[in-house]
Amino acid sequence: MQAFRLMRAVAFASYKQATAFRSQMAVSILTGPVYFLIQFFIWSAVYSTRETVNGMTFGQILSYYGLAALINYLIFDSADWDVQDLVHSGKLVTFLLRPVSYRFYAFSAKTGNRLLAFLLELVPVYFIFYGVFHIHLVPKHPLWFLVSVTLSFLMTFLVNFCIGTCAFWLMRAHGVRRMFMLFKDFSAGVFVPLSFFPDVLQTLVFFLPFQFISYVPIQVFLGSYQLAGHAMSLPTIVGVQASAVLAMWGVAELLWRLGINKFTGVGT
Repeated sequence: MQAFRLMRAVAFASYKQATAFRSQMAVSILTGPVYFLIQFFIWSAVYSTRETVNGMTFGQILSYYGLAALINYLIFDSADWDVQDLVHSGKLVTFLLRPVSYRFYAFSAKTGNRLLAFLLELVPVYFIFYGVFHIHLVPKHPLWFLVSVTLSFLMTFLVNFCIGTCAFWLMRAHGVRRMFMLFKDFSAGVFVPLSFFPDVLQTLVFFLPFQFISYVPIQVFLGSYQLAGHAMSLPTIVGVQASAVLAMWGVAELLWRLGINKFTGVGT
């Protein structure tokens, strides 16, 4: 109960802080629709000579990219940059002296920030997709989708947190961070649905945690999951997603402990 009250307090403080910069969120409202418009023109050309591509119709591919944009607004995270900045600036010391773990604090802050993003970014863009592009984004199984997108929220934070911990060992982590972020988005199905990949790549990304960030919640939203020849029911794939989140939590814990030992070991 105390942890919940603390999380609520930090989330509320983060929400209030984000309202001071809500103009930035208002500008980012254009990002999703503009990217979607690019995809619309590209796939319009692709579907001009065929009815389906890899079993997906034009309407389904538009729904896929619309969902990817909306989910990104909800799960966006900067833990990788935040951890890197705190380590390199030495400001991490102030958090180590507090009675609350930095990871818990960072996750709580993200929760408040994304709550504001839901109101100022996701909802307006949803109605843009609905009114302009006539895309009706209604999940077939709302409960399973809610669970899946919550797990996606957690997975995004944990993956980015792990990426940020490379700053404990690298003096210049910007290049590594950008490389990882690009690879993460590629393997999550942000650019192209993972089912469009060659069989070898599908098998690779199937065993990576990144599909649980975007591809899996989108497939749960659409009502079915299949990748690399593996078809799973919604309860099964959501269960696998939950297991992957727990595993990533363990990896994040290990990297954090190793990094903190190195951070304090150099006399900081």
